[in-house]
Amino acid sequence: MGKDMRTYYFSLQLSYEQCQQLYYAGNNSAVVADESGIRVQVPTKNLRPFVTVTGIKGRFRLIVNEKNKIVSFEKMT
Repeated sequence: MGKDMRTYYFSLQLSYEQCQQLYYAGNNSAVVADESGIRVQVPTKNLRPFVTVTGIKGRFRLIVNEKNKIVSFEKMT
């Protein structure tokens, strides 16, 4: 991983009803707090693949480059 890459870990637990907001027109991002309290803006298109019939639940890892572009976004557990 490059020296200017940053990694954020965060957990989500959202109901299916709460996840419906990820699909609203004009709702292009969500703000989450990582495990150290840093607020990170995540495009909703990156969260949508993890929505199930019960919602979203798990720990995620987000890696961004020096320009804050997503290099990797994955569910850890």
